Amino acid sequence: MPEALDENQAIATYAQALSHPVRLAIIQMLAEQSVCYHGDMAAVLPVAPSTLSQHLRVLKDAGIIKGEIDPPRVRYCLNTAKIIEIKELFDIFLESALRGGVENC
Repeated sequence: MPEALDENQAIATYAQALSHPVRLAIIQMLAEQSVCYHGDMAAVLPVAPSTLSQHLRVLKDAGIIKGEIDPPRVRYCLNTAKIIEIKELFDIFLESALRGGVENC
């Protein structure tokens, strides 16, 4: 059972990091890049620089993005290995929920 709790903690951490529309927009924007993003992301996303910095910090702390996120050095990349891990955890979790769920409550 402790392993299941560890997985649930990981899922909860990632879910919290992904739980804001701006963070999802950041991930989508980075996913569309062919190389790491360099520059002022606040010029692209309609978010104040200080707010953007907070969202980037949450994503970096969760391991979802990597790079330098503090000016003057900025470089943002998705952490592909972490994205794969998140997908696998959510797939397993949601599949188990579908198997055990009662459809017509």
